Amino acid sequence: MQLKPLLEPTDPAVFRVVRPTGRSAVLLTADHAGRAIPRRLAGLNLSEAVLDTHVAWDLGVAELGLGLSARLDAFLILHNYSRLVIDVNRPPEAPDSIVCLSEHTPIAANAGLSAEERQQRVEELFHPYHQRIGAELEARTQQTRPTALVALHSFTPVHAGDVRPWHVGVLHGRDGRLAGLVRQRLEREQGLRVGENEPYAVSDASDYTVVVHGEQRRIPHVELEIRQDLLASDAGQREWVERLATVLLDALAEGFPPLR
Repeated sequence: MQLKPLLEPTDPAVFRVVRPTGRSAVLLTADHAGRAIPRRLAGLNLSEAVLDTHVAWDLGVAELGLGLSARLDAFLILHNYSRLVIDVNRPPEAPDSIVCLSEHTPIAANAGLSAEERQQRVEELFHPYHQRIGAELEARTQQTRPTALVALHSFTPVHAGDVRPWHVGVLHGRDGRLAGLVRQRLEREQGLRVGENEPYAVSDASDYTVVVHGEQRRIPHVELEIRQDLLASDAGQREWVERLATVLLDALAEGFPPLR
């Protein structure tokens, strides 16, 4: 039986693009900026209290991305849907692409999905977002325009009982060119705890955006994780916008060693 479309006309767009003609070399992504759920999925039977937490989205990252986009005059793309529907920073075949348990929260509505239902989420919510990123990067390649991919995320201060002491994590996989320049500059700030591949590490199995759009295209890239309590206020967001903008501009000005 053919499935009805997942998204209805009243549902939000899959993604939002800000400053599509931004002049900066930086291209910003925010995979977990939104918490929307298609109306047909009835909120995945989750309460608003759950959907307001880090379980459903990266708190503060939309505001961080919008601030950085304005500060740098940079292209920004934000995904509007909750990672509980499908995580657009996971390969579609990954076990945690569509989760049935997020930390301590069961997502019972995701249990027992058919292959067709899973593929529908990939086709309607995953592919359009990444096709738009790919199209932007391809256009820049055709224009011989330098580009640095910066993927923005935020992380909870405590996860599964473990306290995370870092203020910011600088993540990379095989190519650490931009990540190294960014980390060195952040580490110069007294009192700032900077994690390298903390609280997460990039891998082909657990990440998609920087692996596919950064590593595979062989362009400089970095994934930045900011602790969510530091983005909880307007003042905190402004502080991190200015800090990251300064660091990125400084790193871009230095240039990048060749990729071996």
